[in-house]
Amino acid sequence: DIKGFNEGKFNIKMDIISLENVQIRDLALEAARQSLHKDFAVDFPNNGYFLRCNAYPHNILRNNRVYSGGSKGERIQTGMSKSFGSPEGRAAVIKAGKSVFTMYFNGDDNIPKARVICKKTVPKLPCATKIIATIIKRE
Repeated sequence: DIKGFNEGKFNIKMDIISLENVQIRDLALEAARQSLHKDFAVDFPNNGYFLRCNAYPHNILRNNRVYSGGSKGERIQTGMSKSFGSPEGRAAVIKAGKSVFTMYFNGDDNIPKARVICKKTVPKLPCATKIIATIIKRE
């Protein structure tokens, strides 16, 4: 619910925070996002939540292939000259203490439900994480 988030209608913020410096592949981020979104859509119907992915995969991962075996690589391989490699995927660089996902929703009684959803998603991420819930004060 982007409109509700912009109007400030949610009073609880929950973060999944990385506890270590890590590169997270775009595939892992997407798997975690889909899992969070699916479970929040079931437990918080009628636009009852806002989910944000705070990491964007800017880094391009490259692989300089090395051939092994009998006489496969001598004529093809260039060694370390021209060793830039071919693009293999993308990754987001996450520093320790930074939030990977942020969820906004209403109701103090929904915190345990949201925490269970987050704990179910955390194994899809390649780092140690911490889940923090914050109550947002409004004037």
